[in-house]
Amino acid sequence: MKRKAVFPFTAIVGQNDMKLSLILNVINPALGGVLIKGEKGTAKSTAVRALAELLPAMESVHGCRFHCNPHETNHLCDNCASLLKVQKSLSVESVKMRVVELPVNATEDRVVGTLDIEHAIKKGEKKFDPGILAQSNRNILYVDEINLLDDHVVDVLLDAAAMGINTVEREGISYSHPAKFVLVGTMNPEEGDIRPQLLDRFGLSVIVRGEHDPTQRVEVIKRRLAYEQDADAFINTYATKQNELAQKIITARNLLNTVSIDDKLLETAARLSIELGVDGHRADITVIKTALTIAAFNNRMSVNMDDIKTAAKLVLPHRMRRRPFENGELDWTKVEAVLNDNA
Repeated sequence: MKRKAVFPFTAIVGQNDMKLSLILNVINPALGGVLIKGEKGTAKSTAVRALAELLPAMESVHGCRFHCNPHETNHLCDNCASLLKVQKSLSVESVKMRVVELPVNATEDRVVGTLDIEHAIKKGEKKFDPGILAQSNRNILYVDEINLLDDHVVDVLLDAAAMGINTVEREGISYSHPAKFVLVGTMNPEEGDIRPQLLDRFGLSVIVRGEHDPTQRVEVIKRRLAYEQDADAFINTYATKQNELAQKIITARNLLNTVSIDDKLLETAARLSIELGVDGHRADITVIKTALTIAAFNNRMSVNMDDIKTAAKLVLPHRMRRRPFENGELDWTKVEAVLNDNA
């Protein structure tokens, strides 16, 4: 059976903030994912799936259920760690990064996996049936309508996202495995709000809206019709752009750890959070991490003020203190004033 062709990421019209946020998170998964708010029909899910298709294959331990990275021996699952001790090396295979979807009605066991207690008692060994978090390790975990998730599922999702590890405990028996993923949540604000604890965990957030420029809307229609008429031919027309963007992402990943930022820009990020009344230090740190990633994406060795400005636009809006009936959108004039004072 032929695999369904995926709409090219570079063929998506507009929605630049959303596309940039997704790209930055696959360059630097430590950013903490992205929350995409917007009405239906604004290419949210299309962009997420298209991004995974764009990325090159990654190296994984052959046959590992958790797709362990063979080069990160401190973060292997129990099976891979045992194999490494015995064999002194691990077999490697190439696997494509993929999108793992977490249904809104998923049970906690479906998300975290299950332990077979009877097997453990009879055989004296752990038998673990992996869940969605196991499939998500080193992949994109996509939650549509994330604001409608049950509270208990939100709690286990937060624990795994914060620790990078999923631990299942039943009847005094526990099992842990790596669970590092790029969390992408989408939601329509008209269908309800999102828990503050979950909202704060997202590194970046963007609001997407339908195109209001007639020329852009026409281009959306043309590209969609061309894709539906002959998907392969349409994808081929974007092959060069896709390859260029994929290479740019790979280069940025390799460059990221060498990008520097001076103390004055660190102070600017701190002042920005203070002036805007943002709670805690997570916002400052995420602004800096995002600015570093933006510089790497643009193939630069150091962060500039424009990087801080772009990062602030993506990091701060959902962290603003909100009074009742306020939407918490960022007062950009206040941001500009702080940045200009520190320029």
